Amino acid sequence: MTSVKTTVYLDSADYRRLKGVAAAEGRSTAELIRAAVSEYARKRSGRALPASLGAGRSGDGALSERAEDLLRGMGEDA
Repeated sequence: MTSVKTTVYLDSADYRRLKGVAAAEGRSTAELIRAAVSEYARKRSGRALPASLGAGRSGDGALSERAEDLLRGMGEDA
């Protein structure tokens, strides 16, 4: 990974909270900022579909029409 040095100005209250989170997680504030920026950019990169789309194809063309019946009672206590 190639890194580029940059300067970011944060609100002092946000920075104090960030330092607290970093200390609690045993990570540096810089590491948390890099992770947050990476996640933000990834979510907004314009990628429309997940990589796993179609991986669970059933072969049953009527499955979606029966989905509610098949899932009825799921998550309820027996």
